[in-house]
Amino acid sequence: MNKDFKNLEEQITILEYKGMTVHDKEYAKEVLLRENYFFLNGYRHLFLKSPNSNSFIEGTNFSEMYALFCFDRNLRNILFKNILIVENNVKSIFSYVISKNHGYKETTYLNVSMFTKDPKKIKQINDLIKKMKRQIRVNGKQHNATKHYMENYGYLPLWVVVKVLSFGIVSELYTIMKSEDQNEISTYFNVSVDELSTFLPVLSNYRNLCAHEDICYEHKSHTYISPTRYHHILNIPKIDNEYIYGLNDMFALIIILKELLRSEDFNLLIHELSYELDVLEGKLKTISISKVLDRMGFPPNYLEIVRL
Repeated sequence: MNKDFKNLEEQITILEYKGMTVHDKEYAKEVLLRENYFFLNGYRHLFLKSPNSNSFIEGTNFSEMYALFCFDRNLRNILFKNILIVENNVKSIFSYVISKNHGYKETTYLNVSMFTKDPKKIKQINDLIKKMKRQIRVNGKQHNATKHYMENYGYLPLWVVVKVLSFGIVSELYTIMKSEDQNEISTYFNVSVDELSTFLPVLSNYRNLCAHEDICYEHKSHTYISPTRYHHILNIPKIDNEYIYGLNDMFALIIILKELLRSEDFNLLIHELSYELDVLEGKLKTISISKVLDRMGFPPNYLEIVRL
């Protein structure tokens, strides 16, 4: 069945038919025109009578749904700038360790001998080298630093190349490194190899989500992190002996950032996030902020993570 085009008046009529209150229709039209009905409608779920219902809770106002939309936008901005800090740290440390231990020219970091000898990972190694070469070829033309090194030195050192490699490539790179390199890198972050191996793909996933302005606050990553001391200290409840928050949700990302960011950066992140939640709470009438926190995977006492 085809979806027909609906003008702004018709879009509002659909929302009202489903039980939403639209007090200021001119304001609603402007929002729908600028933000897109389809994207805005992605935030309806918390305001529905039930997960299987298509009707809004009685009293739901258009402004509430838009407030959640704006909250998520601000949340993405906060998370994105902090994930970029970690991304830069990771790339810098990766390039430092590999360059120090093995060399820094293409003949080293694009050679299978630099990676693990595990026969099960040979295909992954070769595939990743191809991806790295492709990204260097395509993205390298867009950066002055890579052009400078090629024109003046005839090669691209790893500490420059990491600038043009995606975070996804770099996170996968960690999984095929030699164990001694993995251990050294994880030591700089004061986490285990296993922890960093799961942290990086989660960070990469949320980074791309933020960069492409997808719905973020209720996102669940495919990768689960292992329970940490924060789960225990914050007394996060369990179901079937598994923590209900902080494994593959937004709070899992917060735990990862707690581990990898400097304390001053993390504390600022939580301060900004708490402020945005307070602003949202003041605009919600139909649902409580606890419903939003639950959807995010945040325990009620999430602020205590700052002092831990």
